[in-house]
Amino acid sequence: MLPSRKLHDFRVPALQGLMFKLKSCLSWLFAHCLSVAGQNLKLIVQIRFRCEKSICTYITWKCFDISHKVQKVASYHVLWLKKQKNTEFLKKMFFLLCFSWIRQGLFLVLRDFQGLTQIILPQDEAHSHVKKLLSNAPVESVVRVTGIVSSRPPGQENPKMPTGDIEVKAETAEILNSCKKLPFEIKDFIKKSEALRMQYRYLDLRSFQLQYNLRLRSHIVMRMREYLCNLHGSKRIPCTLQGSRQVLLSAAESSAVQAAPHGWRPGQIDIEMSFVDQAGIQRLIEGLLQYCWPEERGPIVTPFPSMTYKEALADYGTDKPDTRFGMKIVDISDFLRRLDIQFVQNALSYPHGTVKAICIPQGVRYLKNKDLQSLKESAKSKFNQEIMEIICRPDGSLKSLLTKFLGEKQQSELIQVLNMQVDDVVLLAAGEHKQVCSALGNLRLESADLLEATGLVLRDPTAFHFLWVVDFPLFLPKEENPTELESAHHPFTAPHPSDTSLLYSDPTKARSQHYDLVLNGSEVGGGSIRIHSAEQQRFVLEKVLKEDSEVLSHLLEALEFGAPPHGGIALGLDRLISLIVDAPSIRDVIAFPKSFRGRDLMGNAPDYVTPEELEPYHIQVSWPLAERGKEKL
Repeated sequence: MLPSRKLHDFRVPALQGLMFKLKSCLSWLFAHCLSVAGQNLKLIVQIRFRCEKSICTYITWKCFDISHKVQKVASYHVLWLKKQKNTEFLKKMFFLLCFSWIRQGLFLVLRDFQGLTQIILPQDEAHSHVKKLLSNAPVESVVRVTGIVSSRPPGQENPKMPTGDIEVKAETAEILNSCKKLPFEIKDFIKKSEALRMQYRYLDLRSFQLQYNLRLRSHIVMRMREYLCNLHGSKRIPCTLQGSRQVLLSAAESSAVQAAPHGWRPGQIDIEMSFVDQAGIQRLIEGLLQYCWPEERGPIVTPFPSMTYKEALADYGTDKPDTRFGMKIVDISDFLRRLDIQFVQNALSYPHGTVKAICIPQGVRYLKNKDLQSLKESAKSKFNQEIMEIICRPDGSLKSLLTKFLGEKQQSELIQVLNMQVDDVVLLAAGEHKQVCSALGNLRLESADLLEATGLVLRDPTAFHFLWVVDFPLFLPKEENPTELESAHHPFTAPHPSDTSLLYSDPTKARSQHYDLVLNGSEVGGGSIRIHSAEQQRFVLEKVLKEDSEVLSHLLEALEFGAPPHGGIALGLDRLISLIVDAPSIRDVIAFPKSFRGRDLMGNAPDYVTPEELEPYHIQVSWPLAERGKEKL
């Protein structure tokens, strides 16, 4: 039977002495399960060629055994050929080589928590049972091997392995648990579906990358605990609700961070401190991250830079900017304001109206027309924002619908304002300030994705750019009723010291003492200084938010008994670790994550529970009438 045509994407391991010589080309070639005569070496090879001409092919390779003494040369003709009708000219050939190998009778490799170790199988008759036992053991079986550790022969060292200078000559062996057929190979470069990985999570956890991720996570958490508890005298408390933590802090008697309790939720670290201000919390977190930061990731520099919410929105279109690359948003309202362009004047006539743009360097060279069209459609669908493109031609002129309103001098001025170079592409948006900034901020990231897909590197994955975003608005209009206000962070956030009077006169303009910690465009922490005045807290609840303060009467009463100034911050541990290890998902730094829908595919939970199973727990479930009707159907 011919092997399958399905093409698998495997990384090609290095086999010393393995050479392929193509004598001619073919349409499809599969060589499967070949054995080199005279050696205990099984080589599984799958080769696939794509071209327009095929007559015949023949492959030659050399294979060496572990001692590099035995050398055989074998030639094999093609196992299967399919000829193409068109033989006039040869097109570009695409090549993929996928193989794995098992050296039987010579050595095997064992894996433990420290890495890989090469085991030399005994060849003498007295230990034939050891050789047979290990040779027949299925992959991923658990074995115990005892033997003599010795240096590898000269020239056979493997510098890529931590144990590459030694090997273990097996004397005894025992199969502790045999492994049945695996649903997938335990190799990092073998692609598996997310569902399959989560269903067999106990197997996926054996991979090197997940082992590294979870060990690094454990190390970082232990260093964090050491920094907070041992160096700063923090105390660990059970997880509590926001209001309850504030009541707890009202009992603090010390002005030092030793009275700072913190809860360790799964995936999150909560830090609460009394007698502290915003700068004090920021310095603590910077010291914490510097103390627990992995050495292999390079040092991080403190203090972290700071940026106001207003600056972040204006320059990056988001409150969590990725500062690893440029392409900042440029405000060109003043330049276009003096021009008689109808859509520009309409946009600027509205409250908070603006005209802004981003410049994509070398966009003509790297982006196709369909890419630019997709960017414009993205802005329209996500933000209801129209986008106009401007292209700088090689002769320095501009190509855009906007140029019919601009003279030659005005075009030159626009090029200077936007700092455009030849082949740059500018995306321009006009409208309400926040909408325009949000749309351009999203296009900035999408453009970076498109440029990096062509091979450019804009966002260095080895760089870590921390940033504090501060001075958030204290209140925002409700989406369902813009005449009413809601807390931008939470109702316990204190106003900015400079804006305390605005809280009572114009709360919509008041800034808060809310701060976020951003790393490479992702929020990894957030917190605030809290209101410690009962009078101010009651005013926020009753007058600004129109809430019933009786629900939080216990909190207001606690504040009346001399609660100290206090604040806190929560660090997203899952997100932080995933950024450190450059994982595509936080699921890769969690031992047993849930699926996107919140299901546990390994334990098949949640699942239906019968009334009989619920009875011992005195639980009764009443289904809605609509659900009952579905059950009957």
